[in-house]
Amino acid sequence: MPQKEPLAVLADIHGNTAALKAVLAHAKARGLTRFVNLGDTFYGPLDPAGTWTALRDLGMPTVLGNQDRILLDDAPPPAVRAVRDLLGPDALAWLRTLPGTLRPEADVLLCHGTPKDDAAYLLEDVATGLPAPRGERAVLADLLPEAGGCTLVLAGHSHHAGLATAGGITVVNPGSVGLPAYDDDQPPHAMASGSPRAAYAVVSRTAEGWDAEFVEVDYDWESAAALARKNGREDWARWLSTGLA
Repeated sequence: MPQKEPLAVLADIHGNTAALKAVLAHAKARGLTRFVNLGDTFYGPLDPAGTWTALRDLGMPTVLGNQDRILLDDAPPPAVRAVRDLLGPDALAWLRTLPGTLRPEADVLLCHGTPKDDAAYLLEDVATGLPAPRGERAVLADLLPEAGGCTLVLAGHSHHAGLATAGGITVVNPGSVGLPAYDDDQPPHAMASGSPRAAYAVVSRTAEGWDAEFVEVDYDWESAAALARKNGREDWARWLSTGLA
């Protein structure tokens, strides 16, 4: 049986239209035609409306991220409301249709964080303040039973590219298209790719299992940082221009 075309795996665009367009152009120049999106598509101080324009006609399988979900809250805080207002009703209606998990193929599962929790890290333990690999048993406990029968799980959320296997399941996090670093306080920790480039992954089914290539793409990250700074987010500007948190 012939193998299917590789998948271009995108995650955590965060309204960074310039990074998204660079990734799409890079992937298409390589001849890639199958795309999936692991969520957190719009939220951030950049260009959510432009991101919607770039994505809306592509029809790529997409799951809802935790920061997509807060855009649908009835009474969002001001920063979230500002993104909602820029997006408009069509994009919000699209978000409401997105599932938390999705199987584009019988043995492939898409999720944002873990199949159980869109705000949890699947591959990383951040108890020390920096990401460390989680053990196989812990990863498998978060995969099952939702990923039962799967050979591949694609998960984002951490913005930290990585690959692991657990119970015969390959797990791939492609890194972040639009935000290469950030810090959080629950618990206090930092995620940083170390590069301002836009990230995605190319995942291929082989006779031996799954193969993943992690790709970084140049784009005008200084302009993205300037837009974040203009919109009052110096922290985002630093993360975007350096890839450091």
